[in-house]
Amino acid sequence: MIESDTLDKTKIPKHIAIIMDGNGRWARSKGLPRAAGHKAGVEAIREIVRASSDMGIGYLTVYAFSTENWTRPKEEVSTLFSLLLIYLDKEINDIHSNNVRLNIIGDYQKLSNNITKKITKSLELTKNNTGLVFNIALNYGSRDEMVGMVKKIYDLIKNSDIEQDDINYELIESLFYTKGIPDPDLVIRTSGELRISNFLLPQIAYSELWFTDVLWPDFRKEHLIEAIISYQKRRRRYGGIEAEENNEG
Repeated sequence: MIESDTLDKTKIPKHIAIIMDGNGRWARSKGLPRAAGHKAGVEAIREIVRASSDMGIGYLTVYAFSTENWTRPKEEVSTLFSLLLIYLDKEINDIHSNNVRLNIIGDYQKLSNNITKKITKSLELTKNNTGLVFNIALNYGSRDEMVGMVKKIYDLIKNSDIEQDDINYELIESLFYTKGIPDPDLVIRTSGELRISNFLLPQIAYSELWFTDVLWPDFRKEHLIEAIISYQKRRRRYGGIEAEENNEG
């Protein structure tokens, strides 16, 4: 097992984003209903939140429910939101006691009243915490986010709050759900799939990507450490040329 003391503490990523994939396949491999996979996935979330907090990661974002997930069977969607309520009921006090601040990215106000009330209460409880910021992407889709941003810019221009020349990426960034959150340094996707699935598309323009065949319910602290070790071995150029390469002429 890989231990966290193998990490370079000076190169811990500030923000890690995770596409949690493989709950259904995990359940199917064990002859269980899909709901059992989602329930096991919640256990993985619990461990990764604690591990991220312990390692000094500033921001952890998990892709919990996308705008495209509404096309899944109604029973499965209902199970996912029931598990969200259970998770908040069971974990929010532990999250709070560990100085973790909960944040939601996505249009969660469109969800049912009991869910929005529970989310609002949880956000209020943890809003002053100064440790790990735990972002749950809920009813989130990057294309939907961009459409919303364009509509906000249209309203700003229509109301004469800005002019065309005022539009730049800093303005665009300020209108995303992720306002005030640094872009992910590292994006992890589980289950062996090699795609991004409409997740934080502008924000991950220069993120490092790490894919694993491990199904999300089996993802544990040692896998997170493995991803971070891979990240720490890479050189991030952000589209530029490294100094030593540039000096070679």
